[in-house]
Amino acid sequence: MHLTLEFGGGLELLCDSVKIHNVDIQIPKSQQEKKFTMQDLLSWVKTNLIKERPEMFMKGDSVRPGVLVLVNDCDWELYGNLDATLEDKDVVVFISTLHGG
Repeated sequence: MHLTLEFGGGLELLCDSVKIHNVDIQIPKSQQEKKFTMQDLLSWVKTNLIKERPEMFMKGDSVRPGVLVLVNDCDWELYGNLDATLEDKDVVVFISTLHGG
């Protein structure tokens, strides 16, 4: 599955300062019947993209409070948060709304 992942508002610093990642996620054959969800993606991102301080991106199994998540320019809450189903070529954007001062 090909996805475009974008990190902004400082979250890109956790991913070697790269804002846009075009990724191909290999879904195991045993799980191809199951839909790929945001929960699956967050686990993949934590393992494969976050290079430092994962606690700044995730809290438990979800994103930290203050991280806005958009799936194809729509708030992921409209799709069911962690249960939102992703499809090939979707664009997922993570934006931190928390800034130091």
